[in-house]
Amino acid sequence: MRVGFGVLGPVTAWDDTGSAIALKGPRHRAVLARLIVARRRVVPTGTLVQDLWDDPPAGAVSAVRTFVGALRRALEPERPPRTPAGLLVTEGPGYALRAAPEAVDAWRFEQAVADAATALPQDALTRLGEALDWWRGPAYADFADESWAHAERSRLAELRLQALERRAGARLALGLAAEAVPDLDAYVAEQPWREEGWRLLALALYRTGRQADALSVLRRARGLLAKELGVDPGPELRRLETDILRQAGHLERQAGHLEPASSPGPATATVWTDVTEAYDRAVAAGSHARLQSTVGLLRSLAITGGGGLAAVRQHREAVIEAAQQLGNPELTARVIGSYDVPAIWTRSDDPQQAARIAAAAERALAGLPPGTSEATRARLLATIAVESRGTGSARALVAARQAEEIGRRLADPALLAFALNGVFIQGFRRAGLAPHRDKIGVELIALAERNGLVTYEILGHLVRIQARSALADFPQADQHADAADRLAERHEIPLAGVFTRWYRVLRLAATRQAPLPEMDKAYRAAAAQLDGSGMPGLERGLLPLALLCLRVKHALPIEPALPIEPALPIEPALPIEPALPIEPALITEQIDWGPYRPWTWPLVLLARGRRAEAALALRQVPDPPGDLLLEALWCLTARAAIAVGDREVMDRAHAALAPAAGELAGAGSGLLMLGPVARHLDDLAAALHGPRSVSGREYPGTYK
Repeated sequence: MRVGFGVLGPVTAWDDTGSAIALKGPRHRAVLARLIVARRRVVPTGTLVQDLWDDPPAGAVSAVRTFVGALRRALEPERPPRTPAGLLVTEGPGYALRAAPEAVDAWRFEQAVADAATALPQDALTRLGEALDWWRGPAYADFADESWAHAERSRLAELRLQALERRAGARLALGLAAEAVPDLDAYVAEQPWREEGWRLLALALYRTGRQADALSVLRRARGLLAKELGVDPGPELRRLETDILRQAGHLERQAGHLEPASSPGPATATVWTDVTEAYDRAVAAGSHARLQSTVGLLRSLAITGGGGLAAVRQHREAVIEAAQQLGNPELTARVIGSYDVPAIWTRSDDPQQAARIAAAAERALAGLPPGTSEATRARLLATIAVESRGTGSARALVAARQAEEIGRRLADPALLAFALNGVFIQGFRRAGLAPHRDKIGVELIALAERNGLVTYEILGHLVRIQARSALADFPQADQHADAADRLAERHEIPLAGVFTRWYRVLRLAATRQAPLPEMDKAYRAAAAQLDGSGMPGLERGLLPLALLCLRVKHALPIEPALPIEPALPIEPALPIEPALPIEPALITEQIDWGPYRPWTWPLVLLARGRRAEAALALRQVPDPPGDLLLEALWCLTARAAIAVGDREVMDRAHAALAPAAGELAGAGSGLLMLGPVARHLDDLAAALHGPRSVSGREYPGTYK
């Protein structure tokens, strides 16, 4: 019997005929709801007790077991006695509901909304209409007061509002403005603080020929926001009001194209041409103003996508050199320090250029005359910190802290955000610092929200995705991924999606929500998105590293299709799923491991039976650099050291990884993982101190 679960309303379950399954009392439903909130993860029995009772009775644990037993009988009535449950399973210290992704209406709804975001308007309209019909009331309606349900209820409610807005946008794109008006009218009455609803309603009215009504709606929104919240409308509402007054041609879009609210219309090109021509006439070539304006253009280019980043790398140094040739130290400092584009990845796309820019910033700092503003000095210090990413420079850490101190003292939000970015980039001095970086992300989001610093708000969410992933808090990481995607879509910052897509593949790999072949394909699809992203420091070697980590985590052979030399046989690692088809020849001589080759090559050699060469290669492996993959590379080193019995390297790996015992190895990158660091530490300890033979196995231990 296939069982479905409903949480978009009161919690319920139904069988494959659609008939409701009797779930007995409210605490039975509470146990089921709590396990659905956990999204296939184990919920310890103690946690269930605390969630079910404010003051647990003496027999609470036994009561939970009784509830679970009753639920199992209801959900799997045909299961023979004394056979293991297949749906509500006991695992470790508690229970998990192993429902399929399509079995829970909330999970199906989430996928439908995600699919609609990239669908053509007609498909999006159909999918969103079907998905919205699944709602029977507020999510987890019978557990509205339970703290354990609060975050999930809020997340689903926000997702529903996004779906309603996207459905309205699809109708507008299809020329169905009149059909959209009634629903949008009700929507703004229900959600008066969501500016997107007001924007869509005004646009729908305008497209039905009701220009006066459209302006009235925008003015009503302005008055409501000012009276109740004391704020002015955001830029999109203000822009729409101006465009309606001008009767801008781009407001009349053709049906069939679902465009974001901020898509440029034909007027944009005209405005750009007019302004740039005026600038060329008014501002002298070679002037200070032109140099500083050029940096502003480079900042904008850097967040537009791959071509923009490549152009920035091509021209940024030239702008700095031009400023230096003018012999004005303060101008040079402003040109260098005003490029405050947020940085999330800890390997530079061009390390040599980054080193030259950091050196130029140092020279500019030393050449500043007395009386130069502290803000100018702080921006140079932040530049040194960001451009020195992954180098382990002690000077860069000091520079980051000095920039932060100045930013706080001056209470300059943009400066402080730039400085905090430097502190984050330098926050990898040892393993186990995810909680420290999480605090930086929290502050960045709050600071950016208060001061309209959108790119830093996205950065804060990306930082928190990484940190919460390292701490195995995927529900929180999900929320930050969704928030980053919303901001990136609204403000046309496409590169953020590269990181959120990789995060979602990591989440699949971490929670086993898909078979391993699907995870493999998902990583390859995410890597394809990197092509042309303009981020070689991220792209090079990342896909093979991710696939290697996936296989090591699950104790699978690295390259089962390649022959093993008979002189040095290796017992194959036992796969978790023996029949699982793994794409052959992951590792070949042609694979570009990029900067990760020193830490992966000993494992490749072991997979080929070349144990002596692996042991020699391992001896030459340096300590991993201080960056987002620090823990992952140490864990790969640990696996090779255990396999060849190198006690010295095992000691180094154990000491380095110990501070991260509570984290998931590699998950702090937001891209890949190797399971809990604690399990790698346990295997190291066993190899060092326990009676365990490792000579005949590739990867001791199984990582589930």
